Amino acid sequence: MSKQKKKRNKAYTGAGSNAARPQTIRIEAVQRNRAQLWWHERKRVLKPALIASAVVIVVAYLLYELLSLIFG
Repeated sequence: MSKQKKKRNKAYTGAGSNAARPQTIRIEAVQRNRAQLWWHERKRVLKPALIASAVVIVVAYLLYELLSLIFG
């Protein structure tokens, strides 16, 4: 008897592989005022930018205080 060929069990990941996948649409039924809606729509971009700007401001303030101690 000859050895049987092993079956392929790897999922296809080619160009048309995700065409058959169903898409899930998430809907949030929340009443928001204008400010909350604006924040909810932009928080993915604004949160890291606000954190980075806060860090820059703190570092700049510390440098200012350090230089004022040295030269002042």
